[in-house]
Amino acid sequence: MANLKSLAKDTAIYGMSSILGRFLNYLLVPIYTAKLSAASGGYGVITNLYAYTALLLVILTYGMETTFFRYANKPNENPEKVYSTILISVGFTSLLFVALIFLFLPQISGFMGYSDHPSYVWVMAMTVAIDSFQCIPFAYLRYKKRPIKFATLKLLFIALNIGLNIVYFIVLPALYKDYPEIIGKIYDPTVGAGYAFYINLFCTGSITFCFIKEFTGFKYVFDKALMKRMMSYSWPILILGIAGILNQTADRIIFPYIYKGSDMNMQLGIYGAASKIAMIMALITQAFRYAYEPFVFGKAKENDNRETYAKVMKYFVIFTLFAYLVVIGYIDILKHIIGRDYWDGLRVVPIVMIGTMMYGIYFNLSFWYKLIDKTIWGAYFSGIGCTVLIISNIIFVPRFGYMACAWSGITGYGTSMLISYFVGQKMYRINYPIAEMAKYLVLSIVLNVGMYFSNKYIADAGAIAVNTVLIVIFGAYIVKKDFPLAGLPVIGKYFRHE
Repeated sequence: MANLKSLAKDTAIYGMSSILGRFLNYLLVPIYTAKLSAASGGYGVITNLYAYTALLLVILTYGMETTFFRYANKPNENPEKVYSTILISVGFTSLLFVALIFLFLPQISGFMGYSDHPSYVWVMAMTVAIDSFQCIPFAYLRYKKRPIKFATLKLLFIALNIGLNIVYFIVLPALYKDYPEIIGKIYDPTVGAGYAFYINLFCTGSITFCFIKEFTGFKYVFDKALMKRMMSYSWPILILGIAGILNQTADRIIFPYIYKGSDMNMQLGIYGAASKIAMIMALITQAFRYAYEPFVFGKAKENDNRETYAKVMKYFVIFTLFAYLVVIGYIDILKHIIGRDYWDGLRVVPIVMIGTMMYGIYFNLSFWYKLIDKTIWGAYFSGIGCTVLIISNIIFVPRFGYMACAWSGITGYGTSMLISYFVGQKMYRINYPIAEMAKYLVLSIVLNVGMYFSNKYIADAGAIAVNTVLIVIFGAYIVKKDFPLAGLPVIGKYFRHE
């Protein structure tokens, strides 16, 4: 129980930074969707390029985050040597990537459809290269159990990013109307969506200077033999990561190539904006991952802890279902995050959330092959899931547009999740409390049906009231079955019977 409490504590800190950070970052969505109309396609460009960025981030880190935790926790390895070797390796490949982009910029920007805006490509290339390099010191902070600095830097980036976006998308455009000659020296209205990319580069680069302590205080050593061992461990994780991120971004990357309508950027923008509302599920998954990864590998040093892993899965399912109901229940409030001309995309929100939940479950299931150093299995599972997703997109997007993207996500995640579970039960059996989790699932489905009819047939205020009652019912069931109030910290004493 003490171990679970430690996990919960770290999850809370990482989670608050992620949740608060993403919440603050949501401020960018109404800014972009208000200043860049759906018809303009500006937000579609942002959605497309950030999808490329997410994929490149996985490629340029090539599984070294997870590899660092694995080798830094091995008793026969020097953690500082592991860190130094990985830092040098990722730094070199990031620089090489930037050099190649600049060398072939005309060809690359033309292929991506941005021959008129090559700056979009090189700016995002530099951003993702710096971001990739930063992943290693961020992993080092997690290893050293320094969630406060981790969270502070993440929030600092968000605050700086939001501040500059407010300046360049709201303040300066307003001032430009009255003082074009003065404001024109620092603001060009023709840049449009491009400012989102320039600001991201500036903010990412600025955060690098906050890692002075993580870049000093140790001897830089590149151990070739160690790197060879780590690469043999990480390359399947790279394949896994590529397949995994493609499950999340492939639709946004290939959409311009397979959707033939003239409203391509508009469709992509609507889908990208609406999907932002569903990101609360991704927040929970990400926060869980940040704390869970070092926790699991740390537990691997001890005796078999399969019962603990099973409990963690149960709690993950409970709270993601709760998050799902909260978003669906308050969708009439949350929809104001995006501009009105993007509301047509709200129908994808529950679909995207279910897909993301499946991904989170798959992530939790994935640790069995990481613990036994058989990461190749992850490559197989994610590769199959990714293939299913891409084929589904290619077949259905030309006919159904962005709705096909949402459903294809479920097919991809669901495939990977199911295969990983059944193979994992044979290779590294964990007795997950399936029956208990199923009860929560059935209850959430019943309540979701209630919310559907509530949102459809009751006026906004009334629907919110009804949905709140349904959410409370789910919360009460959680308290009754798994989290009795008497066991809660601080307030628990008020519910204990002496």
